[in-house]
Amino acid sequence: MSLYLDNNATTPPDTQVIDVMRCCLEEDWGNPSSAHRAGIAARRRVELARSSFSRLVGCDESQVVFTSGGTEAANLAILGAFRRTHAREPERTLVVCPGTEHPAVLDSIERCRAFGAEVVRLPVDSNGVLDLASFERLLDQRGRMMALCSVMWANNETGVIQPIERIGTLCREHGVLFHTDAVQWVGREPCDLSNLPIDLLTCSAHKLHGPKGAGALVLRKGVVLESRALGGPQERERRGGTENVAAIAGFGRACELASDWLHAERRDAGVSMRDRFEAAVLALHPGAVVNGGDAPRIWNTVNIGFPGLQAQLLVVVFSERGLAVSGGAACASGSLEVSGVLGAMGVDPDTAAGSLRFSLSRDTSDADIDAALELIADVLASF
Repeated sequence: MSLYLDNNATTPPDTQVIDVMRCCLEEDWGNPSSAHRAGIAARRRVELARSSFSRLVGCDESQVVFTSGGTEAANLAILGAFRRTHAREPERTLVVCPGTEHPAVLDSIERCRAFGAEVVRLPVDSNGVLDLASFERLLDQRGRMMALCSVMWANNETGVIQPIERIGTLCREHGVLFHTDAVQWVGREPCDLSNLPIDLLTCSAHKLHGPKGAGALVLRKGVVLESRALGGPQERERRGGTENVAAIAGFGRACELASDWLHAERRDAGVSMRDRFEAAVLALHPGAVVNGGDAPRIWNTVNIGFPGLQAQLLVVVFSERGLAVSGGAACASGSLEVSGVLGAMGVDPDTAAGSLRFSLSRDTSDADIDAALELIADVLASF
């Protein structure tokens, strides 16, 4: 794919990440639980990666649980935390989240019902930002019954940023565990968990130029989970199973590269690039709108609705022309279904059905943007 603007789906692995993983597969392929030299070398790879990740997000190494990705991390965080909390405090049966969450979170929360949970969907405004006044009222009324609240840091479809610090503070005041899905945040924006009221944070390597097959859960000290993967003492008995050393090592190198990028303060250049791209695309189609455009958004994400057009058709046409983007609506069972995120925001169905997500990476260049704009203009002119 010559032009790639679908980095919220996945990012291309950095060449340095690939080199580290190749070395692990060829040389340090031992079982990290083994006591001999091969095992010790593999264990060192895992622990070096843990250290690199901890520095990126601002936590202690003992707080990190490596997983197979963001989905498993969310499963472990939500189900593991709810079951442990509910077992210790049976009155805490309520689990809450907005309808704008990723399916990994929504499905995990729905699964909690099987273990005695009551699930409440929190309202959001037209930009997808949590209605804090409504949330505060719910906490005042039922905070003693609430076990867990989960709110995504930056939305995967719109890039809209939630007021995580305020939400976490409210949860802490009522003794409620707070989880944030930070898959789109970590590695793209600064993160210092030592100064934030977050109890559980989950993320994935392949969103920051690392490999698929590696993710992480960070636990605030003192938070205890019920393990979901049984059969071994790995990850401090929080996630059993032999670690994927190559993927974890690649994750660690990706964290180091992300830290370097963040410290170089190149984010502002990304914001300028996104804004230029957004303004140019809006000018190409009458009635085009930015979904979530009136809220703070992560620097790399633009979700634009094109009323009267079909997103899935546009995705295919763009792909055939060499541009990778994502649709804001999903085709299922032969019918076009509005994105759950845009639906929760109250976006007009015609606009939602024609919504596309464009997501940049730190490697996206001005030349890439110029070429994409030329292609988009040509395609839209044909509709």
